[in-house]
Amino acid sequence: MGYAVVLGEALVDLLDAECDGQPVYRQAIGGGPLNVAVAVARLGGDVQFVGSLGDDALAERIRAFLSAAGVGLAGAVTVPAPTALAVATFAGPEPDFRFYGEPRSYALLGPDDLDVALVEGADVLYCGSIVLLDPPVLAAARRAWSIAGALRVFDPNVRPRLLGGPGALAGLREVVAEFAAGAHLVKLSSADARLLYPDEPVEGVAAYLRELGAGTVVVTLGADGALVAAAEDVVRIPAPKVAAADATGAGDSVMGALIAELLTAGEPVDPTGWQERVAFALRVAGLVCEFPGGATAMPTRAAVTARFPT
Repeated sequence: MGYAVVLGEALVDLLDAECDGQPVYRQAIGGGPLNVAVAVARLGGDVQFVGSLGDDALAERIRAFLSAAGVGLAGAVTVPAPTALAVATFAGPEPDFRFYGEPRSYALLGPDDLDVALVEGADVLYCGSIVLLDPPVLAAARRAWSIAGALRVFDPNVRPRLLGGPGALAGLREVVAEFAAGAHLVKLSSADARLLYPDEPVEGVAAYLRELGAGTVVVTLGADGALVAAAEDVVRIPAPKVAAADATGAGDSVMGALIAELLTAGEPVDPTGWQERVAFALRVAGLVCEFPGGATAMPTRAAVTARFPT
């Protein structure tokens, strides 16, 4: 088993909570790609996080958290900026994020900062999420995508509040199409699909991304499971029934579980293999939803088996 490189953002989430009847914010280390990397490590995979981290005490906490989780930091760089914050409020288990901090510490990785040997040696390369809205990191991701001799996986992980003017969404669609065309796997949520392609049903979005060149497309549907397009047919995989407390990081855990499976067994040879892997990833996500906190809720394989014995 080789290793995965996860390129993207790390930040600190401030999660809306309550203490003694008073509203407070609970600090949690987060960022979609960071969550993915932690999920891979907790599930037994070897993974390296590649991104820019600030130069403050919060960044040191991020580094310590990743190291303790078993995530490598050989490709992470330190930049002269405070750690970006994402403030999350809840209406039910789904978080609504607003982002603070300029310059954004996670957006300062450039193409010249890449550890080329690290990227070239990876068995799986992940790119995606909000860093692709920032030109320096987009350029770094494009370089990594072009030099990787690995299975390439992509997740747009759209955050509408970070999009700019009317042309921003069209520009993001172009980036999504660019990365999807060279991806072995694309994972996106139904919310991503609706925002990017509002006139298309999610089944149509999955088929369209495969037409662009993506090998397999997985669309997560929250409590309704996921759609898997690994061939001409789009198959729905049900999610396990859970008592969801906090959906933060659930989609990231699906991506992390799929990467961990790619590291263990390579790319499935037929659609049934993908469907089985997505079913496992949904069990991982179900367990994540039962606990607060995103990255801190990522489970081990043993915990998944204990919660959902087969």
